[in-house]
Amino acid sequence: MFNKILIANRGEIACRIIRTCKRLGIQTVAVYSDADAMAQHVLLADQAVNIGGPRPADSYLKADVILAAAKQCGAEAVHPGYGFLSENEQFSKACEDAGIAFIGPTPDSIQKMGSKSAAKALMEAAGVPVVPGYHGDNQDPTFLAKQSKTIGYPQLIKAVSGGGGKGMRLVETADEFMAQLDAAKREAKNAFGNDDVLIERFIKGPHHIEFQVFGDSHGNVVHLFERECSIQRRHQKILEETPSPFLDQVDDLMRETMGAAAVAAARAINYRGAGTIEFIAGERREFYFMEMNTRLQVEHPITEMITGEDLVEWQLLVAAGEELPLRQSEIITGGHAIEVRICAENPENDFLPEVGPIHLFATPKLIDGEDVRLDTGVAVGRATGNEVSIFYDPMIAKLITWGGDRPEAIRRMQAALAQTEVIGVKTNLGFLQSLVRHTAFLAGDTDTSFIAKHKTALLLSTAIDDYILAAACAGILQSEQSDRPLSPDVWDNTAGWRLNSVASRLIEFRAGEEEIVCHVERNRDGLRFKHGDIARRFSWTEHADGSLQIRLDGSAKTFRFVHAGDSITILAESGRVALTLFDPYHFEGDNSVNDGRLTAMMPGRVVKLMAAEGHKVSKGQPLIIMEAMKMEHTIVSPRDGVVERVAFQVGEMVPADAVLFAFAE
Repeated sequence: MFNKILIANRGEIACRIIRTCKRLGIQTVAVYSDADAMAQHVLLADQAVNIGGPRPADSYLKADVILAAAKQCGAEAVHPGYGFLSENEQFSKACEDAGIAFIGPTPDSIQKMGSKSAAKALMEAAGVPVVPGYHGDNQDPTFLAKQSKTIGYPQLIKAVSGGGGKGMRLVETADEFMAQLDAAKREAKNAFGNDDVLIERFIKGPHHIEFQVFGDSHGNVVHLFERECSIQRRHQKILEETPSPFLDQVDDLMRETMGAAAVAAARAINYRGAGTIEFIAGERREFYFMEMNTRLQVEHPITEMITGEDLVEWQLLVAAGEELPLRQSEIITGGHAIEVRICAENPENDFLPEVGPIHLFATPKLIDGEDVRLDTGVAVGRATGNEVSIFYDPMIAKLITWGGDRPEAIRRMQAALAQTEVIGVKTNLGFLQSLVRHTAFLAGDTDTSFIAKHKTALLLSTAIDDYILAAACAGILQSEQSDRPLSPDVWDNTAGWRLNSVASRLIEFRAGEEEIVCHVERNRDGLRFKHGDIARRFSWTEHADGSLQIRLDGSAKTFRFVHAGDSITILAESGRVALTLFDPYHFEGDNSVNDGRLTAMMPGRVVKLMAAEGHKVSKGQPLIIMEAMKMEHTIVSPRDGVVERVAFQVGEMVPADAVLFAFAE
């Protein structure tokens, strides 16, 4: 086994690898960009090396600099994590040539699976079914358009390199093919340096099911069962679970057949290390090979939860030349596991990524146990100083739960999400809470169209009722009296004492643009809560886990109060409400933007301009494409008019809220 390894990655996966290495007594070396100098993976590692600027191209993608750091530190091996250089055959070979073990597959395996089109040809030869489509080398747009018509619609254009939904576009009619092809090629070029694409038929009622495979250098190959990853937005996974609800609804023969195909696919390329064979399964119980990820996957924790195996430890053993710890017949599974990805994004704005500070990251009380696990690269607690940056993926954490069966795993996930909050940057936590309570999810009806079909219901906001407001008031008063609980007896607590009158506390909130006024009154009989014209008897009890039981006129409900500064969140298993504590004496200047301007919703880099000064444009017309958080975002004109000024050119970095265009009538 190795004594010291370098981790060529950042954030959550780097922290995850460090955790296993600490348990095994292996020293770790972290690498970091200028933007990550105080990141958690840097603080947790035994040693850390700065490798360049904040952009991945200036740091985490600089293979020569990372390899030089490994040599300088005396690392015997490099773990690439996932993303960045994890599927880079040149980096893998460079490590081997330098006498440093690459904790991943051989360069040959990466090369064979690195191109989706070449991988499909290999799988066809190995007898593994593949999705019908065009996987050839001819990338002439006119030729591809002809192939598109032959394949039929709907169809997917996919970048042959990389993954994560980048360079992928759904085409539903022939008329939109060329525009989608152009967008897919451009995004693929920016993300992977290769704009080659393939086209494949879109399978109806599709389920995204992948099998975790492992091989060693002694010819052993096994699978560790499947994961269903069908719930996605922007072709990127948001919730994964195992076993697959879809396979549970059919028969074990299909599961066995897919598992055997996954092992056959890995054997076909003499695979070594952790990998994932991804299949698309249709409503008619057919399944097809989509691609192979020659690395550890983001969703590997759910496989660890049901098998009890540490997949990072398996990677280390295999890379050190040892055999797989278990044969296929020895790998057992039990229960059900679910993972959700907590991301900085706005579900109400088509899941557009968000950037900004994290003032507070509140997590479940029970974590890292048998039932609830949290994988994150963000410091947990108050005033963490973490910030979600434009330069990296917007995922903040992964929350994983296990249960003896699927309903139990779901209940634990519902409870865990009700105890989790991020204050500062906007996240998808509320959306995730709605998702794991939706009737279709509970029934296991989760194909890849799940979010599109149920988006309206999933985005419904939790109603702000008197219990929510009373919980907010109780939380504020509890925080103010943290060293001594507030007594409901006026004669036992002289704060706000009045002669011949009740003591009354005015507390004002904002919910969006709405102002909400509440009163908490104290007299001989106790507390009363007043919102509007109705006053109700009011009391609360703080439980050992920090939750508050709110009682109004004898009825009780339990909530969790989380706050940082004037930002407040009231959490319940049924949903969450964000409020702002309002100071009526606070002055806000008029920062409204003139209607004749278009501003950037987030910082990013200009990829393409589609309008110039003097151009006449109409409302909804695409004007600019920006790249942020490894994805492209098309920004359209907010009005009819004439472009008077273009503020940024292609390749320039744009700060948040900067003016992009100015318009004249």
